[in-house]
This record gives sequence, C-alpha cells and structure tokens, in this order.
Amino acid sequence: MISKLVTDITVADICKGFVYNEYEGRGLFGLSGKLTIQPEYQRNYIYADGKRDVAVIDSILKGYPLGLIYFTKVAEDKYEVLDGQQRITSFGRFVTGKFAINDSNGIPRYFSGLAKDQQDKIMQAKLTIYICEGTESEIKEWFKTINIAGIPLNEQELSNAIHSGPFVTKAKEEFSNSQNANIQKWSAYISGSVIRQDYLRTALSWVSKGNIDDYMSKHRYDDNINELKAYFTSVIDWVSSVFVDVESEMRGLPWGEFYEKYHTNAYAPDQVSAKLKELYSDFYVKDKKGVYEYILGGCADNKLLNIRVFDEPTKKTVYTQQTTQAKQHNLSNCPLCALGTDNNKNRIWKITEMDADHVTAWSKGGDTNIGNCQMLCKTHNRSKGNK
Repeated sequence: MISKLVTDITVADICKGFVYNEYEGRGLFGLSGKLTIQPEYQRNYIYADGKRDVAVIDSILKGYPLGLIYFTKVAEDKYEVLDGQQRITSFGRFVTGKFAINDSNGIPRYFSGLAKDQQDKIMQAKLTIYICEGTESEIKEWFKTINIAGIPLNEQELSNAIHSGPFVTKAKEEFSNSQNANIQKWSAYISGSVIRQDYLRTALSWVSKGNIDDYMSKHRYDDNINELKAYFTSVIDWVSSVFVDVESEMRGLPWGEFYEKYHTNAYAPDQVSAKLKELYSDFYVKDKKGVYEYILGGCADNKLLNIRVFDEPTKKTVYTQQTTQAKQHNLSNCPLCALGTDNNKNRIWKITEMDADHVTAWSKGGDTNIGNCQMLCKTHNRSKGNK
C-alpha cells in the first residue's frame, strides 16, 4: 500500500460541503464533496456525548494536535476516511452548529457565538493526514491495524469492516440507528449499545444461529435484508406474545436460541404470567434470568433456577442428628441406604460423602429449611431427582 503525507489541509477545507445525517447519526461528506467521511466499513459516530466531541474542539483551541488522520484514495480527487472520522465528524458538527462548548465562565457557546479569533483558530488548524492507496483487502487490514481513535473496535464493528457492502449498509440503517422507533421495544430483550452494533450483532446471531461472519460473507452483496428483518421480527413477536410481562432480567437472554428450541410449543400467556409472578416472588429462586427457559421448558429443569441451597450449619446439624440415630439402630445414616439390602445398609457416611436434600422437593412446595432437610449419600441424592 502506498501512502503520502499531507499537512496543508485545514479544518475549514474539510468543513466545506460538510454534511451530517442527524437521523442516522453519522457524517457523510466533506472537503467540497471529495471526501466520504463514514464509509461502510467504519463504525458509527460515537463521540456525540458532550464529552468526547467537546474534547476535540478544546484540543484545537488549545493548539494540541489531533493526531494522525488517514484517507484512502478511491478515485481521482475522491477520498474516504480510513481513520479519524470521529474527530472529523466532531469538528464538522461543531462548525455547523450541532453542539456547543462551555467557555471559561461555564456559558455554552456555539461556533457562531465564539470570538472571531477563536473561530479562526479552529478553521485554520492544519491536520496531519496520510493519503493511502491500495487494494480493498490492504485497506481493510490497515483499517484494523491503525485503529488509533482510543476506543478499540468491537467484534461487530470489525465484521462490518470486513464484509462492507450493500447488505451491511442496509443492516446498519435498521439495527444501528438510534433514531429507529423500534429500539425502545427491542431494548426490553437486547442488551448493549445500538451505535456500538450490539443490536445488529444480536439480530445476525439469531438468524445465523451464531455463524455471523459466514452469514455476512454469504449475503455481503445482497441489496436487501428481508430475511434478517423477518427472522428478527419473528423472535421479538414470539417473545412478547408468550411473556406479556416485561422484566429487566429478560434483557440479553439468548432469545434466538429459545425461539429455535421452543417456538413450536403452545403457551397460554395468562398462565405463563401467573407462573412468572409466582417464581419472581419465591425467596428460594436465586436466578431470575433462568425463570424464562424454566417456564418455556415446562417447569422441568430446576437447575435453571439455582434454588437456594441449605447452609452449612443446617447440613451439619441434620448430619449429626441422622448419624446419632443411625448408630443407635445399627443402620446407615443415609435413610435410603438403610432401606436397602446391600453392604451400604449399615454404612456410616462422612459428611463430605453426603448431600443435603429436600425431603419434599422444592418444585412440589418444599421449603429450604432445617425441617425439610435430609442428608443422603451422593449416589442416592443424584438419583432421587424430584421423586
């Protein structure tokens, strides 16, 4: 790859023809239409937080360098930002009046409200830019290598760069757009950040059954995302119809996996709601996130709930009581071994060889207290289940 250092391009030059799409949250063009600020392999603009964008402007006003910026030459007199789009979009947004900075008295000042010398200092600031030329694979590899903006690319941002094309463009418009009216509904089930591609990654993971890069490679040049949207919508609609109560623990669960495993089962939403409330109010249920698959699976796998276990003092007390009584009757201190006819009928087990067990199973209403505790040898406890 060939690169050339350029040091005579100013902020004013970049801001000529600067276009920022407020709906999509990204800078589009600059340098009199010659520069594409956010090509498809770039991450979304993430500096619009009143801190990082302001820091860029403060750096310019204090005369600090903004660091190296990289352009790629894509045609004669046409360029794309390879690295530096966060900084470029920040000063472009400021110059075009999209946000303010506080002056020394704490008063917000937009660019148009700055003193003339401060405006000139910003506009005349020179940038240090490398203009690079190379093949697509070279550009993509370099993009990953020079990620110098201070915030590492995450997995999906890297995947977007590797598989950039019409499919990624349309997918980001749908799932990486914080202005999408559906985000609020989706946020009940998906964790993470829209602009850091977490919603897009979730949608891709669901439809691809976890094979995200294979799916993106296969569909890279598709001009629609119909399958992706349809599958995602099917999962969301299924979840919201089965679980009519929205709880915070639902966020981030593997709903795509649950959909594949359980969506052919029939559920009565009112009964699901009643069971959900019962489990949420149960003191012994430690893992509220596990409640959802527990219900979907027919309330059969108690391990999903991480039921509160008997504490050590309870186990020691019950062990001592059982062992004392067993010795008096020359029987095993495991009640089930004592009923048998093999060599363990009279065996006294060590406490480390036994497990605490609910006499009446938790799933059948049994409490986790000393009155419902018995010590069984590990073999019998593991074979007992909910009998």
